[in-house]
Amino acid sequence: MTRALTFAASAIALAFAAPAAAQSVAITNATVATGDGSDPIEGATVVVQGGKVVAAGTGVAVPAGVPVLDGSGTWVTPGLFATMTSLGLWDVGAVSESNDTRASDSPFSAALDVAPAINPASQHIAIHRAAGITRAASTVLPTGEIFGGQGAIIDLGADGDAVVEARAFQTVAMGEYGARISGGSRAAMYTALRNALFEARAYANGTWDGADAMLPRADAEALGAVLSGRQPLMIAVERASDIRTVLGLKREFPRLDLVLVGASEGWLVANEIAAAGVPVIADGLDDLPQGFDELGSTQSNVGRMVKAGVRVAINASAMENPRNLNQYAGNLVALTRIPGADGLSWGQAFAAISSVPAAISGMDGKAGVLAPGAMGDLVVWDGDPLEVSSAPIRVYIDGVEQPLDNHQSRLKERYRDLDESDLPKAYDW
Repeated sequence: MTRALTFAASAIALAFAAPAAAQSVAITNATVATGDGSDPIEGATVVVQGGKVVAAGTGVAVPAGVPVLDGSGTWVTPGLFATMTSLGLWDVGAVSESNDTRASDSPFSAALDVAPAINPASQHIAIHRAAGITRAASTVLPTGEIFGGQGAIIDLGADGDAVVEARAFQTVAMGEYGARISGGSRAAMYTALRNALFEARAYANGTWDGADAMLPRADAEALGAVLSGRQPLMIAVERASDIRTVLGLKREFPRLDLVLVGASEGWLVANEIAAAGVPVIADGLDDLPQGFDELGSTQSNVGRMVKAGVRVAINASAMENPRNLNQYAGNLVALTRIPGADGLSWGQAFAAISSVPAAISGMDGKAGVLAPGAMGDLVVWDGDPLEVSSAPIRVYIDGVEQPLDNHQSRLKERYRDLDESDLPKAYDW
């Protein structure tokens, strides 16, 4: 604790001197996890210059002129990458005026674009930044139609420019929910999906007939990026038989860049998923089914898919707060100690919340990893980040140190020493 406090004091001093632009900084003598699936390295150094990672590991020489922080007693990792979130799209869930996560009354579905709706000032962004999440995939939820629209990759920096990549992926709901909103049957759901892809192909080929089409022109145009493979198609699907059907889509549409989301029964068809080379964004610890398409749910789902060779990221949308990503990853490590269960090694678990989701989102080698040339997204923790008692003490995005205060932290300080004779204090915006 003493060493951590010493580091924190140095950090504060540096923060006062730091400009808003990308900083150059070297953190030495820390336990460093690079996010590539390997084990943490003790007594290591991380160097960031010009907003990029220059080096990470042992035996790293610090360039002349780069400020050095002693990280003794701390851990340094890449920023966490949260997948399939609604960060930046809502403030109060029950207040529709502040909630842009659904568009059930819109005449459009696949054409919806969340990028203009992202609010960088959302407190959810500030709260999750303080939890070590530096980048996320944000999207609306499918409601009236099976397609949810085009999600964006955002960073959680304290500035007004959150969108890193607009229209980065398309979402579609399959399984029980997809069947319900597309006519009440999986037969209707798959017909709707195939028809949409055929109409998009016709639009791309210049043979689309608007008078005869079921899709609005904007939706047919938007799905062109999916058909060509320029835009990953994130498919929410749980049941093993549905997963097989989804994998079979590539026979008709070979350029689809498929990503499975959910996949509670993925372990039952893990070898087929691995052979198809399709990555999965899976719920971390579903041990009980929430529907008939999840009857095969098991906490060993992620571990068994990884063992079969599937690239798996932990699904942030499956938890109430994506800031719990590291807790779920830690639980998967603990699962390895239960006889008969399959979990993940420490390195695999951390990669499932850093480099793997970044790679699935098109940022392979750029985010979620401490490697030369990667974005300067760093988190300094006061202990093992997969332990629930650990917390970030510094966060950098693109080499810029970020504030960690937010409404929750300010409320904590405001009422920490409340005199019970006081009237309730006004909310401090």
